[in-house]
Amino acid sequence: MKPFAYVNPANEKEAVAALSKEHEKALPIGGGQDLLARMKDYVTQPDRLVNVKNLDATVTRVNGGLRIGSAMKLVDVADHPEIGRLYPALAAAAIEVGTPQIRNQGTVGGNINQRPRCWYFRNEEFVCYKKGGNRCFSPEGDSQLHAMFGDGLSYNVHPSSLAVPLGAYDATFRLLGPRGERMVRAADYFTMPTKENVERENVLEPDELLTHVILPAPGPPGTVKSGHYEVRYKASHDWPIAFATVLLAMNGSTVQTARVVMGAVAPVPWRSQAAEKALTGKPVTPQAAVAAAEAALTGAEPLSRNAYKVQVAKTAVERAILQAAGLPIV
Repeated sequence: MKPFAYVNPANEKEAVAALSKEHEKALPIGGGQDLLARMKDYVTQPDRLVNVKNLDATVTRVNGGLRIGSAMKLVDVADHPEIGRLYPALAAAAIEVGTPQIRNQGTVGGNINQRPRCWYFRNEEFVCYKKGGNRCFSPEGDSQLHAMFGDGLSYNVHPSSLAVPLGAYDATFRLLGPRGERMVRAADYFTMPTKENVERENVLEPDELLTHVILPAPGPPGTVKSGHYEVRYKASHDWPIAFATVLLAMNGSTVQTARVVMGAVAPVPWRSQAAEKALTGKPVTPQAAVAAAEAALTGAEPLSRNAYKVQVAKTAVERAILQAAGLPIV
């Protein structure tokens, strides 16, 4: 591992100042589950690390919703009673991450901002687009876990488990930098890989921090139902093959509005308006869930070795819908 300096700021202002030092590549470190692994593999080689584990890790009520500090541990998100009551899909996603050891170390900000888990990106011998190269190796290589949606240059899938329910709940991220703070909706935070930004996955600038996640009021009790379903090869210490978060705003037994967001199928959390349209204005039945799942995968373009993910993603969407509606999953 390349030698680096370590800064332990006392507050947000000091953390931003440490990230903004000229002529040095500085990165924030929370739980370090992703960053340290990349450093050991010489994929990422910063000059300094800025510890952000001691920044805000609390949950506070704001305008009927919640404001979550990005230093909050994943295990605390999964166990927090208010998060579980108001945003159950977020708690469900947090408890699915990694292993108990990882959840006790990993933070909200780290999970949202982790880099792709693509094996070509993670191998120092492959200089792909993400590392300043001129190609993506996955279309002609081993693409079994790669993207099926998106026309970008890179076919990695977004690795964050929390990003999908946060998108479904229409969360807002507070970003802080030397130019002040700015608020960015989760839907606008993650970016598709293009020629201009292929080496990044979001709009966070190098001298900025993601300090808080703000969740809006969930609506009247009992009117908004949610489901979160993940499919993976093994139950623990594995990333999902495909997963989905579904929110249903109900008017009696009829879906008034729906939100369907999929994970592990595109370089960003992938919202399916076709699936939402298939659900809106109808009661939720097993047949309606199947039809919406089919609609969700319309337009999928699998690579040479991941066509199986189409059916896996359909299953995740269908079961998330059934879970949201309180119907049995068979």
